[in-house]
Parts: sequence; structure tokens; C-alpha cells
Amino acid sequence: MGDQSYQPAIGGLRAFVAVAKKLHFGSAAADLGVSQPSLSQALAGLEAGLGIQLVERTTRRVMLTAEGRRLLPSAMAACDAIDNFLAEAAGEDDPLRGSIRLGLIPTIAPYILPRLLRGLPLRRPELELRVVEDQTARLLQQLRDGTLDAAVLALPANAAGIGEIEMYDEDFVLAIPDGHPLAGRKRLAPSMLADLPLLLLDEGHCLRDQALDVCQAAGVDPDLRQTRAASLTTAVQCVEGGLGVTLIPRTSVAVETASGELATAEFTKPRPGRRIGLVYRTSSGRGAAYAELAADIAELVAESGDVTPVRAGR
Repeated sequence: MGDQSYQPAIGGLRAFVAVAKKLHFGSAAADLGVSQPSLSQALAGLEAGLGIQLVERTTRRVMLTAEGRRLLPSAMAACDAIDNFLAEAAGEDDPLRGSIRLGLIPTIAPYILPRLLRGLPLRRPELELRVVEDQTARLLQQLRDGTLDAAVLALPANAAGIGEIEMYDEDFVLAIPDGHPLAGRKRLAPSMLADLPLLLLDEGHCLRDQALDVCQAAGVDPDLRQTRAASLTTAVQCVEGGLGVTLIPRTSVAVETASGELATAEFTKPRPGRRIGLVYRTSSGRGAAYAELAADIAELVAESGDVTPVRAGR
């Protein structure tokens, strides 16, 4: 091990984090705006001071060592802290003025983005929004890696180092073919799912897990051999084609029923649903700013009347 009194330079930490994100020295150097030899020297100095190899280099690939993977979250937190310190020292203490990389899961993005892209520029004219759509696990990994600033997804995330801000609740609605005997019903018991061919999304989608939770709570054992879809839109098309029924979030109803070939039915209260929130790295020190952004998002989505905003402290 290295000298316990060794104090790593921020340049070495930034070099390590950049290489860990890109797994490519050239790309990491470009991100930092330094030459590749300078980046390699900074990383080598950090490893020498720590007495630990953080990155394994071969002629064909770059990968993190076990120690590198273990220490990466702490290195990212240190870089976040330095960035926050420098921003405050320069008077740039509002992260909502500038670029924010926002992730959204696929069962949310198509349905709330139109409102966000119209409404946020009016509320936050100095905010530049960059959007990434991906599944929950990959969004959380991108948050940890620092390639995302925040993400909108179903709670709880239950991820270490990730803060959660509750925004709104939305019900699940049963999507059925137009003309189905249940079309338009308002008080379906979830137990009726036992008699219906339920279509699920592929593994990795949180809506799949949520649908299975609804079934479990209702004492229903769904047939997992049924048709599976890679997206909610594909699942809806399968429903329109008579292959089964599926659960969709209420915010998606207007879009997914636009063709006129899909009908819906509602469950009896308390209706099954999900809670949506904004998540971020706690090490970023930007919880207060992200709470403001979460409030803006919740208010914009709630204008549709499809969701119930979560009151602070609820």
C-alpha cells in the first residue's frame, strides 16, 4: 500500500474518473481537454501514490481493476465535491442554470416529455435539458458513472448513494381491444386478471415487475409464457391485435388510444399504480435544486389531470 499521508491531486482523480467512464484513454483525455500523455501521467501518479493499480491496460482494451471498481464511487464523490466548491466560489450555485442530463424510463418518456419540453423552458429559461431514455438499471448505472445528473423513474430505486424525490402517483389502467366486454368499465377487481391473457413487457422494464406485483397482491398467477413485448407501444399493438390485455400507466392512455382500436377499463379503489420520482447522486450536493426541478416536473405532468402530485412530507 502507498504512503498513508499521501494526498491525491484532483487532476489524478479526474483522470481516473474520466478513464473509468470511457474505458478509453483518448476519449477520456478529450473529455478533460488534456493531452493523452498528460492524462496517463496524472493517472499513473495517482496509482503510484496510492500503491494501487486502478486501471488495467492492454493493447486492445482498458478495464478497471477490482480496486478501481471499489474506489470509483469515492473518486466521483470527491470530484463532485470539488466541482460544487468551485461553482460556489465562482457564484454559480444554481445547477438549474445550464445543462442537465436527465434520464427517463421508456414507460414515462414518450408521455410526459412533450409537456416538459414545452413547459420547462418557460419556467427555467436558462436550463438546457438533455434527455436520455433507458431502463431503470442502466439509468442508475449512468447516474453512478456521472454521465447523468438526474433521472425520472418509478420509486423506490433502493440504490446506494442515490437520493429520491417523490413527485406524483399514477394509476394503472387495463388496456383491452376495442369492443371487448370490459371496455369502459370503472370498477374492475384486480382479481379479474386471473381470467385474462395478460401481456407483459420484457425483463428489465420496471412496469413488468409492477404488473407482477399487482397480480401477486390480487392472488393471480399470470402465465409468463404469454407474448412479451420490448416496449409499451408494442404491447399495446398486440392488445389491438387480439393477443391479450396489458396494464398501462394512466399518463399513456391519450397517446396509446389515439388510433381508436384500443379501449380501457379502470380498477376499483384503491387502484393499483406506481409512484414516480426524481433520483440523483447524493454526492452531487444538489438535492435542493433537484427538488425544485422535481416540483416543476410534477406540476407540468399534473396539468393533464392524469396524476396526483405527492405533497412534501407525505
